Amino acid sequence: MSSWDRYTCEEVFRRLDDYVDRELSPPETRLVEEHLATCSACAAEYAFETHVLNDLREKLRRVAVPAGLVARIEGMLAAARAETNGDGRAGAI
Repeated sequence: MSSWDRYTCEEVFRRLDDYVDRELSPPETRLVEEHLATCSACAAEYAFETHVLNDLREKLRRVAVPAGLVARIEGMLAAARAETNGDGRAGAI
């Protein structure tokens, strides 16, 4: 494997948030995973970020949601979907 086939620590670090959020393309995901398997420093950073996010999610589950908030958010999302025709693009002009 040449250096063109693998990510450096800097490249992995730039993509780590997107990797954690599962927003990378399959080839990028593969390159990040290959790097994490061989680099203890990046693997430790990944473990730290994952732990922080999991901790945050757990704490947010304990927060009481104000009455009506979920319904308002669902309404706004439905309106936004209708404006973009559900495909992420603006409707016809």
